[in-house]
Amino acid sequence: MTEFRTEKDSLGEVRVPDSALWGAQTQRAVDNFPVSGQPMPPEFIASVVQVKRAAAQANASLGLLEPELRDAICDACDRLLKGEHADQFPVDRYQTGSGTSTNMNVNEVISALAREQGVEVNPNDHVNMSQSSNDVIPTAIHVSAVLAVKSRLLPALSHLRGVIYGREAELSGQVKTGRTHLMDAMPVTLGQELRTWREQVAATELRLERAMEDLAALPQGGTAVGTGVNAASEFAGQFVKFLKQNTGYPFRSLEHKFLGQSAVDAPVALSAQFRGVAVVFTKIANDLRWMNSGPIHGLAEISLPALQPGSSIMPGKVNPVIPESVAMVSAQVTGLDAAVAMAGQSGNFQLNVMLPLVGANLLDMCGLLANASNLLADKALQGFTVNTENLNAGVGRNPVLVTALNPEIGYALAADIAKEAYRSGRSVIDVAEERSGLSRKRLEELMDPLKLTRGGLT
Repeated sequence: MTEFRTEKDSLGEVRVPDSALWGAQTQRAVDNFPVSGQPMPPEFIASVVQVKRAAAQANASLGLLEPELRDAICDACDRLLKGEHADQFPVDRYQTGSGTSTNMNVNEVISALAREQGVEVNPNDHVNMSQSSNDVIPTAIHVSAVLAVKSRLLPALSHLRGVIYGREAELSGQVKTGRTHLMDAMPVTLGQELRTWREQVAATELRLERAMEDLAALPQGGTAVGTGVNAASEFAGQFVKFLKQNTGYPFRSLEHKFLGQSAVDAPVALSAQFRGVAVVFTKIANDLRWMNSGPIHGLAEISLPALQPGSSIMPGKVNPVIPESVAMVSAQVTGLDAAVAMAGQSGNFQLNVMLPLVGANLLDMCGLLANASNLLADKALQGFTVNTENLNAGVGRNPVLVTALNPEIGYALAADIAKEAYRSGRSVIDVAEERSGLSRKRLEELMDPLKLTRGGLT
């Protein structure tokens, strides 16, 4: 049976599990918010811990916190950053809109770890010195999102781009039928098709970098409403100095702290870029599914790796499971972004009151997209094979090749030739030889599929 101890806060006494490192305010939040069973992501908690560590260093550098207390707080933070006591942060993500419960949860755990070492550290007076939940949580949103994008999503996108580049070079000479409106169009190469995906991925990386630049400006030091009450004027500058040292990322102090506390515009902008990545992934996933469709009555241009049986009743069926998984990730990210956008509208005067949702959703989106990117690269793009004979045969039968004759015989006659080729099922070059007045040799030059992928006039 669970044993309890009694803790006190400004509202009175609270029963807390004896084994818990947290105190009364955390326990109240656990009791008050039995909503989802989902606590704040570990990366978010780690960023709050980074805030506490840098704040202790800043306060000590300004002579506001004794070195012994600073060291005790920093030692406790280091233990948490190594992954110790990860089970001590149980507060549901659907909690008070400021994230005060999470802020106090971290304060109380750090205080308890310091007391284990024989140092009396108070969660409010010492761990939370020169801070408020109202600047700690927005700052942690920025820090956690930036570090997650830097360590997880950007490397995954870079890997995806590299895999596409390798296949692009390999397939630069493989001609296929282009499609607009899902209908046959002029020929392209598979390399050109893949390059489009690669350029899309590269563009998302640049947009993410720009969004991270805005997020690097932190509101820490604004305290309760943005004015910096109860914090020394030098605190914000000292805080970012130590945070840069501790994380290795060039964070800076936001000049007008109100901006990062009353609004979450920079996180909303990052969320929009996550949605942009999801849009790109959906495009790639759907193209792959169409190209893989069949294998008898579909396009059957490529064969994706056969990863698992595709049906519980139809033997031999294999489905494009990785593109399907990626498409579902993209749908989920789009929904999470919509929630962040709605949360961004909840900046009431000096505080946004949906901060935990914003922080959690950003990290969920980042993790989903990073995992999906690696899946797409390693289990779909890296291993698909090309059905060369099918591609070549399709290109050769495509009456749209007659488009190349427009400059020499005009659109109207070219359209008649294409219609006759469709209607009769004959090769378009055979029909063109009969009706265009051009020699077979000239027609072969004009309608060479590979030459047509290079554009210009023949």
